[in-house]
Amino acid sequence: MLKPIGPICNLNCTYCYYLEKKNIYPKQKQFILTENVLEVFIKQYIEIQQVPVINFVWQGGEPTMLGINYFKKAFEIQKKYAGNKQIDNYFQTNGTLLNNDWCIFFKENNILVGISIDGPENLHNYYRKNHDNKPTFNKVIQGIELLKKYKVEFNTLTTVNNINVDYPIEVYHFLKQIGSEYMQFLPVVERESSEEQLRLIKPEPDKKAKLTSWSVNGRKYGKFLISVFDEWVCNDVGNNYIQLFDATLANWVGANPGLCVYKETCGEVNSRCYRNKR
Repeated sequence: MLKPIGPICNLNCTYCYYLEKKNIYPKQKQFILTENVLEVFIKQYIEIQQVPVINFVWQGGEPTMLGINYFKKAFEIQKKYAGNKQIDNYFQTNGTLLNNDWCIFFKENNILVGISIDGPENLHNYYRKNHDNKPTFNKVIQGIELLKKYKVEFNTLTTVNNINVDYPIEVYHFLKQIGSEYMQFLPVVERESSEEQLRLIKPEPDKKAKLTSWSVNGRKYGKFLISVFDEWVCNDVGNNYIQLFDATLANWVGANPGLCVYKETCGEVNSRCYRNKR
């Protein structure tokens, strides 16, 4: 995963923990990964991977702020060091800067695009605003429509916060409606402190901090997932894919789940649990 523009973004989402990371470097004005460093990273990353397929995931901040030419150069560097390995690229974007040129570029390079969207307009706009405190929903939808126009494969990433957690079915139906066949639901749980350099801090027990107002309640998050699961398992298995459910199923049957930190062992452990329950 690369963040070639660092914490720089054209949006100012309330719950974004990454925007304020630039405060760690108060004298730093430039956060873009330079071409020289980019080449060193790509070369080393390809060389160290002893697998036939190498994945590059481009994130931010907002990676599309760098412009298409930046990534054309990055892809040239990838080809220079690829050898016999296959290189696949993925983008995670807020979708607001997408245009015809971007979508043509994605299509020509077979790039899977992840779109950050938190549900229908009223739910999405509650926290996902730009630096002028303006809503962003319409821009995101325009970007999604362009992706569909150019037949660019995309999936969605939805953060579950204290607002949209109460509307699981509305969120799920909306994501299906806009054409998302692969969904991720990530809980927003953040701690804030007035005594640290950064407002949003790591979950360290010895730090004096409190949960943010937008953090999702654990019980409500569980109910959110249960509601989505009940809808999905009855109507959409095989047509729509939800990351957490797929990973849980893989873990249960003894396969390597993509989200497991202990990927080499958890499949073995849980396949034993499965055998014991039979």
